[in-house]
Amino acid sequence: MPTLIDPQAVVAQIKDWGRGLGFQQVGVADTDLAKAEAHLWGWLARGYHGEMAFMARHGSKRTRPSELVPGTLSVISVRMDYRPEPEVQMRKQLADPAAAFISRYALGRDYHKVLRQRLQRLAQRLTETIGPFGYRVFVDSAPVMEKPLAAKAGLGWIGKHSNLIHPRAGSWFFLGEIYTDLPLPPDQPIPDHCGRCSRCLQACPTGAIVAPYQVDARRCVSYLTIELKGAIPEDLRPLLGNRIFGCDDCQIACPWNRFALNTAEQDFASRHSLDTATLIALFAWDEETFFKYTAGSAIRRIGYERWLRNLAVALGNAQPVDEVRLALKSRLNHPSPLVREHVAWALRRTGG
Repeated sequence: MPTLIDPQAVVAQIKDWGRGLGFQQVGVADTDLAKAEAHLWGWLARGYHGEMAFMARHGSKRTRPSELVPGTLSVISVRMDYRPEPEVQMRKQLADPAAAFISRYALGRDYHKVLRQRLQRLAQRLTETIGPFGYRVFVDSAPVMEKPLAAKAGLGWIGKHSNLIHPRAGSWFFLGEIYTDLPLPPDQPIPDHCGRCSRCLQACPTGAIVAPYQVDARRCVSYLTIELKGAIPEDLRPLLGNRIFGCDDCQIACPWNRFALNTAEQDFASRHSLDTATLIALFAWDEETFFKYTAGSAIRRIGYERWLRNLAVALGNAQPVDEVRLALKSRLNHPSPLVREHVAWALRRTGG
C-alpha cells in the first residue's frame, strides 16, 4: 500500500477521472455498515428475501467489507445514469395492455460489463499515478451492500422504496464499487429527504413495499419475473399487468425523478425495439431468437422458459381478443410444464 502524501488531492483526482470515464458521480465511504447490517438481518429474519438464499449465504462478509476483501479501508462508489427515455414514454408503454413492459435498466447492454470495465480503468489510472495498491472491483456481482455504501459516500439517500435517490438526479442510475486498502477521506452522506411522501408505496402494483424502507421481495414484480424460478403465485399474476421483466413503478412515481436526465450512454439505449415491443411479438420468439436478441443483455439470465412464463402471464392480463388467445394456444403443448401451466392459466383468463 503506497503512502498518500495528500489523500484529499488523491480523492479529487479520482473524482475527476471518474467523470471523464462517464460516471456522473464518484464518492468515498468508510467500511462501517453496522446500521445496514442490522437492517439486513431484520429483513432476512422476516423471510422477505424469498428464494434468494444468496442474500444470507455469505454471513457478515456482505456487511463487513474487510472480511470480503481483507485489508479494505475505503470504498470508492460510483453512479452512472441509465434512463433511456422520458417518463411519459414509459407511462405510455405501461398503460397499453398489448405492450410488453421491460424495466428500463435492461433495455440495452448489460450494465455489469459497462461499469466493470470503466471501474477497472479508473483503478488502473490510479495505479499508474500512485503505484500499486490493493483493490477489487464490484458491480452487483458479489456480497456487497452497494446502496448503503453509496449512501455513505454521498451519492444519495436510500428511499422508502429501497432505491438510492440523489436530490438532483433522481434514482435512475447504476452503482459500482472499488474496495481498496487506501486510507481515503470519506465523503459526507446526504440527509434523507423523503419526508412524508408515500407515492412509491402507493404505486407498487403488488404492495411489495410493506412499510417505508421495507420491501417484501416475495411480492415484488422484479423478484417474481427475474429471481423466482418456479411458478408465479396465482393471486399475484393479475397484479403483474404487462410487466415481463422487472418493474419501474416506484421510480416513475417518485417526485425526485423530475430532476433525472436521459442517459447519453449508447450502451444503455434500447436494442431490438424492446422499448416498444408487443407481448404477442415477443411471445412468438423461438429459443434461438431469444438468445440472439438477448446477447449481452441482463434479460438473458432468466432463460427462455421463464421468458415465456412471464409473457404468458402478461397475455393473460391483456385484452381477451382472438389474437391473444391464438398466441397462447400456440404454446399450450410446450415441452416445459412451467410454461404450459401459465399458458393454461392465461387462456382461462382470456376465455380460451
